[in-house]
Amino acid sequence: MPERYAFASTPVNAYNESMTSSTVATPLLTPDRVKGCCQPVAAPLLETRVDELSGIYKVLGDPTRVQIVHILAAATEPVCVCDFTAAFELGQPTVSHHLGKLRDAGIVTSLKRGVWAFYQLNPAMTPAVRAAIQLID
Repeated sequence: MPERYAFASTPVNAYNESMTSSTVATPLLTPDRVKGCCQPVAAPLLETRVDELSGIYKVLGDPTRVQIVHILAAATEPVCVCDFTAAFELGQPTVSHHLGKLRDAGIVTSLKRGVWAFYQLNPAMTPAVRAAIQLID
């Protein structure tokens, strides 16, 4: 979009006579632009949709959690928390923290077998969650 210019009203290079065709142009400080004049844009998403999507992407914004989702997507059986601890060389509390975040977001579910917790992708996850995790190979 071309810039708009206003002609300088002060002398330029000590030239005080009236300037006509050789008037120096300077950019305007306040653009004279109509809001939204270039192209129509989509209406904003509903606040609830924005909250849902941003929550999903925040949870998946951690590299360890992306790896956990990748492992669960490839698994044919629920995965024990001890397997994640070994895979990432992280302590059990740290792995459990990441799994808890994924569970709170509706991405994974867990079940207890003895003293161990086993995790799998949530079969009842929302379509938004399903779409986000399908991007993880």
